[in-house]
Amino acid sequence: MNVEKVLAEAKEAKANGATRFCMGAAWRSAPDNYQFENVLEMVRAVKEMNMEPCVTLGMLKDDQAQRLKEAGLHSYNHNIDTSREHYANVITTRTFDDRLNTIKLVQEAGINVCCGGILGLGETREDRFSFIETLAELNPQPASVPINLLAPIEGTPMYETMKDNPIDKFELIRTIATTRIMIPKAQVRLSAGRLNMSEELQAMCFIAGANSIFSGDKLLTTDNPSTGNDFQLMDKLGMQVRQKAYID
Repeated sequence: MNVEKVLAEAKEAKANGATRFCMGAAWRSAPDNYQFENVLEMVRAVKEMNMEPCVTLGMLKDDQAQRLKEAGLHSYNHNIDTSREHYANVITTRTFDDRLNTIKLVQEAGINVCCGGILGLGETREDRFSFIETLAELNPQPASVPINLLAPIEGTPMYETMKDNPIDKFELIRTIATTRIMIPKAQVRLSAGRLNMSEELQAMCFIAGANSIFSGDKLLTTDNPSTGNDFQLMDKLGMQVRQKAYID
C-alpha cells in the first residue's frame, strides 16, 4: 500500500479512539528495498500522530530491527502461533526457533514485543498451555498478547480441522484467563475470530482477562466487527476506551 493511503487509515483509526496502529505485510522476511523504506516512513508518521506504531513484517535482520527502533516503532508483532510441539504440524515456511530469534532481535533493539497465537489449529489443551508457557518465559515478557480464533476459510488447509472440531467456547475463555495469570502485565488482545463470537462470549473473555481488541473492519484476510458494533458492545458492558495504553 502507498504511504498516503496507510496514513489516511491511521487518521481514521485515531478518530475512532485507537491508541495503537498496526501495519502488516505478507512477507516471510522483511525486504531490504524501497518497501522497507516506506514502512519506516509510515512508522515515523504514525508516531507523529501521537499513536503507538506497530508493524508485523515477518522475520527481521538485526539492522532492520535497529532501523525500526530509530524510526520510532513502539511494538513489533510476531506471533509464535502455537506450541513448539505442534508447530511443525501447522507451519513449514520457518521454524519455531526462527520465530523466537526474531523476537530476540526485536527485544535487543528495545522494541516492545506483541506476540500471541491462534486457537483452532488442531492443537490440544496441553499445546495451548505450552504456547502460553513459552510466552511467559520470554525475558521480558511480551507487553501485548493477541489471542486469535482461527476463522475457517473454505479451501485452506485448516478449514476442515476447524469446521469439524471447533474450539469449545470455554477453552477460549480459559486460555485468556491463563494468559492473564501467567503474563499479568500484558495487554491481552481479543483478536481475530470476534466476528463469529456472541456478545456474551466476548463479555466473558473480558471478564477472564482480555483488556484490548483489534478495531477495524478487516484483519489482514478476515473480517472484523465494525467499529460501531464495538462501541455498542462496550457501552452495554459499561466499558470505556483507554486514552493511552498503560504499558509503555
